[in-house]
Amino acid sequence: MADLAKIVDELSALTVLEAAELKKLLEEKWGVTAAAAAPMMMAAMPGVAAAAAAEPEEEPTEFNVILADAGPKKINVIKVVRTLTNLGLKEAKDLVEGAPQTVLESVNKESANDAKSKLEAEGAKVDVKPA
Repeated sequence: MADLAKIVDELSALTVLEAAELKKLLEEKWGVTAAAAAPMMMAAMPGVAAAAAAEPEEEPTEFNVILADAGPKKINVIKVVRTLTNLGLKEAKDLVEGAPQTVLESVNKESANDAKSKLEAEGAKVDVKPA
């Protein structure tokens, strides 16, 4: 007979990925599905459950600034787009008239919020979305 205390200690040391792989291997070996047992197995291993709960969701660090609508002051919005992007007059005008368009890609949160506030000050509608 196997030493049950040793098995419990070894199972308690598993990472979440290792526990998932163990579940898969046992399902294949025994020809069963352990869907109902998985939550109980995780609850029985407090280290694994705590590790899974402790992993914070990563906050996005890069954002895209999207011009949804130029609004009534299109010329002023074109000027702001030119300063934000260093585009020429024609390119900035095409971007503004082709809204919705991405004005800035993969910028940090501060730059995205700054660009949004400058564009909105001129009457444009702007979305900031994670890149």
